[in-house]
Amino acid sequence: MAVRVVITGLGAVSPLGNSIDESWLSLCSGMSGIGSITKFDTQNYTVKIAGEVKGFDPLPFVSKSEARRFDNFTLYAVGASRMACEDAQLSHIPAESLGVVIGSAVGGLSTVEEVYRTALLSSPSKVSPFGVPCSLANIAAGVVAIKENAKGPINCTTTACAAGAHAIEIATMFIRAGKARAMITGGAEAAVTPSAVSGFSAMRTLSSRNDEPTKASRPFDRNRDGFVIAEGAGIIVIEELESARKRGAHIYAEIIGVASSADAFHIAAPPEGHSGAVHCMKMALRDAGINPTDVGYVNAHGTSTLLNDAYEAQAIKTVFGKYATTGLLVSSTKSMTGHMLGASGGFEAAVAVKAIVTGIIPPTINWECPDDDGVGIDFIPNIARKASVDVAMSCSFGFGGANCALLFKRWQE
Repeated sequence: MAVRVVITGLGAVSPLGNSIDESWLSLCSGMSGIGSITKFDTQNYTVKIAGEVKGFDPLPFVSKSEARRFDNFTLYAVGASRMACEDAQLSHIPAESLGVVIGSAVGGLSTVEEVYRTALLSSPSKVSPFGVPCSLANIAAGVVAIKENAKGPINCTTTACAAGAHAIEIATMFIRAGKARAMITGGAEAAVTPSAVSGFSAMRTLSSRNDEPTKASRPFDRNRDGFVIAEGAGIIVIEELESARKRGAHIYAEIIGVASSADAFHIAAPPEGHSGAVHCMKMALRDAGINPTDVGYVNAHGTSTLLNDAYEAQAIKTVFGKYATTGLLVSSTKSMTGHMLGASGGFEAAVAVKAIVTGIIPPTINWECPDDDGVGIDFIPNIARKASVDVAMSCSFGFGGANCALLFKRWQE
């Protein structure tokens, strides 16, 4: 008998709120979490806007010394994980059967920058002994494992913007393979830093709509000019079904399909038609054993960049055929959060689950002028919509041609 995997806990830290419920309410109201960068002086920067986490207090989750020591991406991961575990009311699961997989595109980037400044501009002898370990991408997973006493499988995915989704895929496979009963999984990122903003700006991938920050992220809109960098964490607790049943856990939804693929095309750009994404989404449907028309909602990658949105729209039309323009609901919540890079897949998985549970589809805000490639697709423009969907797909695509698709289904005994 195939092992079934269900979701029993949700946690988030995002530009829209410091919990999943706060973030969800902001999404459903069409609120933007994007504003002027406050983390560093942007006077000499072309791009001056980002989706920053606001007012997050790490002290309920870590000690004062840890709060000073850990990079923000780790603090966000620990906070979101604790909230997800509390939501799941994890109990009676042996430590050896609880694992952690948390993805991040760049890990502790601000810590790397601090080590660089200290070593080269001050003195190598003044570099903190915590500089190297706290900058590693896998440290978020390691600290979460320590805090939650999770001694089962541990891993870290670093597949750029697909890292959070790939973490969930791998965690699901651990449970399916019988190597864990429950997994804490998702993504975390804190890349609103000088090097990331200047680096992405040099690539001309960021929006420079500095005077209209709340209108800067506009996925699938003809007038988009790039993505808005953001930060945060999205974590879910997933469990083997019988384990969740035995402990009487509340089940949000079931993970019915996971898949990943490579474009094998370019280090940063997707191929026209996004053949890698098409292959990935089709594999996820096969893994779930369902038809394209069984999917009610797609939380798209939808970054607000010229090529991604055009080719993702093409991919959706290829995979879903006529249904893509006659019944499928599609939205990009990056229009409100900005692009949380490796955290996006974890956060958007939680969003897809909330859409199933609540019967509300969050909108794509700032959608005003249809792009030729997306004509006919219902992007839920600007205002959330009530709609009952039984199956939702979440798609994530990353630099290096990394693709991941996840399928969630309404839970029914």
